[in-house]
Amino acid sequence: MSGQTSQNTKQLWFTEPFQVEVREQELPSPVPDQALVRCLYSGISAGTEMLVYRGQIPSSMPLDANLPALGDGAIKYPLRYGYACVGRVEQVGSSADEVWVGRTVFSFQPHASHFVSDVSELIQVPDDVDPEAAVYLANMDTAVNLLQDARPQLGDRVILLGQGILGLLVGGILSEFPLAALYGVDPMSQRRALGEEIGTIACFDPNSPADINALKNKLHLDQARGGADIVVELTGSPGALNLAVELCAYSGRIIVGSWYGSKTTELKLGERFHRNRISIVSSQVSTISPELRGRWDKERRLSVAWDRIRKLEPQQFISHRLTLSDAADAYRLLDSVSEEALQIVFDYR
Repeated sequence: MSGQTSQNTKQLWFTEPFQVEVREQELPSPVPDQALVRCLYSGISAGTEMLVYRGQIPSSMPLDANLPALGDGAIKYPLRYGYACVGRVEQVGSSADEVWVGRTVFSFQPHASHFVSDVSELIQVPDDVDPEAAVYLANMDTAVNLLQDARPQLGDRVILLGQGILGLLVGGILSEFPLAALYGVDPMSQRRALGEEIGTIACFDPNSPADINALKNKLHLDQARGGADIVVELTGSPGALNLAVELCAYSGRIIVGSWYGSKTTELKLGERFHRNRISIVSSQVSTISPELRGRWDKERRLSVAWDRIRKLEPQQFISHRLTLSDAADAYRLLDSVSEEALQIVFDYR
């Protein structure tokens, strides 16, 4: 093992809805199969993580039973959250391979300056991937899973509702598909502009009747074969499902990538949805579609995510680099749904 010493860490805690604080704790030394990692960067999820911040997570379910670092108990404040840490291994336990020491790794860990993890839960960052770009591994893996669930085909018309980070990543991948059309929808002008930069044909404002009418015209909704073949819902707002139904084609598919937490809405299912055989499909990255499990596992999917990170260079979407001591300001900024706040990254260097 590599000269083990005790290590203090600064951890982000959600103490109650809309309140966070940084606490200093002493970490235990790594046990035989563990590693001590010094964090370089961690990314805030403007989707799921903001549900935790706002107290909109159902109390009857665990944060994520598939991520050991988050535990498997019901939601109860104070708690830690986060799942996009990139760091460098500083120590390993007696049974771990010394080759890990000095490696840059990704881990599904809550925000902290240092953490101890089983070596089996660390993912080595490829040498040709920038550590800041590696922060996006979890989101890119989600984007790949969304498209595996969506199954776009040659000549499809696709709409992305939401041009936040996931919408941009999905759009960046889809821009290389031989689609007939790829449109984005988002209320923020800056995000619409970014969507068009990464390959979306055009982006529209959902709050503008003129924009929505223009989108409907492009989709030929007044014709028998009109509408979007696939609508990917990534807004985090369940009310957006009504617009998804409105824009969807006969026998089209709505892929729901948002997690709404405890938020609800009234869905209009008596008109286009009922008569047009529209499917609403839940897409969740913790598992792989049953149709693919014979050929795909998470390791294969992650290899595709790394390839897409190399291609898209998602660090271009980082809008703010802050220290962990600025955490309260970071979450307030995201909660205000600011035009400027696209991706906030904590920089621990």
